[in-house]
Amino acid sequence: MPVEVSVGQIAEMRKAHPCGGLEWSVVRVGADIGLKCIKCGRRVMLPREEFERRLKCLKTARPGTSPR
Repeated sequence: MPVEVSVGQIAEMRKAHPCGGLEWSVVRVGADIGLKCIKCGRRVMLPREEFERRLKCLKTARPGTSPR
């Protein structure tokens, strides 16, 4: 069953990004999931299957932050 994900949520991944960040902001939802690293700002696209496999947990967006 697919994970319910929406733009603006914070995704915590199982492995850290090379910059050391674990949290990513969801910026696009569809067949591919667009993510932006909260620590360094790098943007990546992951196929939904890979995103769900790497996902540790989903959090709601922090107040005062925008996905872009």
